[in-house]
Amino acid sequence: MFVITLTYVAPLEDVDALLAGHLEWLDRHYATGTLLASGRRVPRTGGVILARATDRAALDAVLAEDPFRREGVATYDVVEFVPTRTAPGLEGLLPAD
Repeated sequence: MFVITLTYVAPLEDVDALLAGHLEWLDRHYATGTLLASGRRVPRTGGVILARATDRAALDAVLAEDPFRREGVATYDVVEFVPTRTAPGLEGLLPAD
């Protein structure tokens, strides 16, 4: 599992110009099961994504398709972790082992 934080490095006008494509990218990867949760940071300086991928290389390939990354309006920080406990209802986030 991965936690990705996006940090905007361009003016919000530039980010907003790419928002429709970014949302389409999100929808596409929610449909594949790669993305599990996402949203804006507060204040609006970037975003956070929770993702599942077979490995870091596979995740990097998905992230490379994001218009925010392709156009250089955001940087990405990726942390991999293995969930071992969840709140009730989120057991699907645990590895199958």
